[in-house]
Amino acid sequence: MFDAFVYMLASRRNGTLYIGVTSNLPKRIHEHRTDAVEGFTSRHNVKMLVWYEAHDSIQGAIWREKALKKWRRAWKLQLIEQANPAWRDLYDDIAGP
Repeated sequence: MFDAFVYMLASRRNGTLYIGVTSNLPKRIHEHRTDAVEGFTSRHNVKMLVWYEAHDSIQGAIWREKALKKWRRAWKLQLIEQANPAWRDLYDDIAGP
């Protein structure tokens, strides 16, 4: 079982991106999708889960999140394209029944 996740949301294909970290991925993505917390994602309609990565520790996930936030946009898009070339919303894959 993984303790933490780094994730990327998008407003649409090649749209506005958001990078976050959480210990409960389905719950956190649901909060973004329902605008449960005001902030960047609700203001910019960034709700589509397009990439995520599991980590054994929250410290490792936070380190990775900080590193990704420093990346060039083109590198982030390439990371998404490699794992999710159709830019599918991955929420249903992680949400469970």
